Amino acid sequence: MKYLTIESSLFTINRKNFVLRTKPRSVALFFANDEFPRSGDQNFIFKQNPDFFYLTGIDQEQSILLLFPDCPNSLYKEVLFLRQTNEHIAVWEGHKYTKEEAKTASGIQNVYWLSDFDAILHSIINYAENIYINTNENDRYAQSVPYRDIRMLEELRVKYPLHHYERSAPIMRDLRPVKSSIEIELTKKACAITRDAFKRVLSFVKPGVKEYEIEAEITHEFIRQGATGHAYSPIIASGKNAIVLHYIDNNQICKDGDVILFDFGAEYANYNADMSRAIPVSGRFSQRQRDVYNAVLRVMRAATKMLVAGTVWNEYQDEVGKIMTSELIGLGLLKKHAVEKQDKAMPLYKKYFMHGTSHHLGLDVHDFASRYKPFEAGNLLTCEPGIYIPEEGLGIRLENNILITANGNIDLMADIPLEAEEIEDLMNG
Repeated sequence: MKYLTIESSLFTINRKNFVLRTKPRSVALFFANDEFPRSGDQNFIFKQNPDFFYLTGIDQEQSILLLFPDCPNSLYKEVLFLRQTNEHIAVWEGHKYTKEEAKTASGIQNVYWLSDFDAILHSIINYAENIYINTNENDRYAQSVPYRDIRMLEELRVKYPLHHYERSAPIMRDLRPVKSSIEIELTKKACAITRDAFKRVLSFVKPGVKEYEIEAEITHEFIRQGATGHAYSPIIASGKNAIVLHYIDNNQICKDGDVILFDFGAEYANYNADMSRAIPVSGRFSQRQRDVYNAVLRVMRAATKMLVAGTVWNEYQDEVGKIMTSELIGLGLLKKHAVEKQDKAMPLYKKYFMHGTSHHLGLDVHDFASRYKPFEAGNLLTCEPGIYIPEEGLGIRLENNILITANGNIDLMADIPLEAEEIEDLMNG
């Protein structure tokens, strides 16, 4: 792995917290992600299932976790199954976990090869009443591919039709948003790498540079510092490209007088950073660009203050909308009398700020969490207001990662340049 070893206590505690929430006499099965074909004889780079990693720390394909705390055979209360290596795999694919390495990484003492899975499962499953299966219930995901958990569920229903099948996802949705101290440190590392990449491009950008050249500078810094890669496809959106929220073509020339909207973050040890910034190609904002920039910055700061334990998501977004509306009026983009008559179900500010202000962050960039549960200590959220003005070819979004604590919040990106003047100074230094 590119990243440093993670303390196995993180995964041991996560498993303990999970099984405490399951029903008595239950087996829970978690599967590593599928390997997806890229071409005739190649796969895409493997990305571990975040729930599986959360419970095991194992970053390898074809792995299985079995949890059965009430198992009458003590050997099978907690079992990890791994793909067994051989000389051919070692030559063509490289190193795979040994059993001892897997024990150290996961804290699981009973490790078997995959070839033993069917026999071990069959020997104990009839002593269980419930089978927990983990499906993807992230509400941003619409299932169109029958992924591994779904396929295994279908196989199990055929073999064991009279068991009760339960969902692991509601438990994981409660557990994952509250970050441990180890998870926070891993996220801080991702944020630090992201900071250094941003500072790198500040001295690189000039009129005539191509968006993908900037992307290459970011990638260079990420990999140089041991990041697993990009947390998501980076957005390097100059000029009018910035009004496309998920612009990832990154193939245009950055022109003098334009603003570049950046949205990128490093992934480190499967934990993600998520940052947005806007900078002037020339190194100096025009007055209009500065006014819009500062309006977004004021909204960001006001929204950040609201990210505290007990805040309710919808109420938070409504309050941010009011602040944004005031700023848009100040910029001449909305008329006060029109706002007074607006349909409250479709507020006018959404013409220029059409996305949410925050989302949970963690092993998923849009981390698995409830939209309806008040924020709580240990939550890690983005704060990312933006203003997008198609008729001016201008889009500005500013985003930092905010940790909620019992005593307020901590900005994990407080050391990343944010003020317009600081950005200009660094670009012209």
